[in-house]
Amino acid sequence: MDFIKEALAKGLPALNEHESKRLIESFGIPVTREVVAADLDSAVVEAVRIGFPVVLKASGSRLFHKSDVEGVALNLRNKEEVGLEGQRLLRIHGCEALLVQEMVKGERELVCGMTRHPEFGPCIMFGLGGILAEVTDDVIFRLAPLTSWEAEEMLQEVRGKRILEAFRGQAPVRLDVVSTILVALGEISLQYEEVHEIDLNPVKIRPDGYPVAVDALVVLKPQKGP
Repeated sequence: MDFIKEALAKGLPALNEHESKRLIESFGIPVTREVVAADLDSAVVEAVRIGFPVVLKASGSRLFHKSDVEGVALNLRNKEEVGLEGQRLLRIHGCEALLVQEMVKGERELVCGMTRHPEFGPCIMFGLGGILAEVTDDVIFRLAPLTSWEAEEMLQEVRGKRILEAFRGQAPVRLDVVSTILVALGEISLQYEEVHEIDLNPVKIRPDGYPVAVDALVVLKPQKGP
């Protein structure tokens, strides 16, 4: 994709969140409905169009870890809240625009990803996401490429697999869609050697069981000098 080439040409270490989602969405991975707004007025207009509540995030070509700079505002319920939070986000160093997203409901979070091992090549990762990812370290790795059967097998190997079943009145997780995500990550790793890592955390599970990647980061392979 052109924006991968552009990022490499500029010496950027990664794609920003919106670009990362454009890449993974082109491989069939479900992502949030979102728009990049160049200014505050545009952000308010887009928030109304998407429908409240919304998420507002600081966006910039070198702003990759937004939570470290308090660059995320969740559950904004009206134009006034978007305006106030938008002003705050635009003051963050490195913020060049505002990313306006739908607010995805759901209590369960998964993590999916890809990393290139120096010896074994691209490895696909699946596990519990959000805060649980750091607390439980409940993740599984497989070498790419993956078949659908291998991806489904990964889902049954995590210790906390019960979270994939019906949960607090919410539907069971759509395992076929999660498997599709894992297979797609393998396909991306094989098609784009420039991609070094992919981190989808969290992949939020809607109450109907459908998974959606609400955050994404594509890290690019360091380029050798001339």
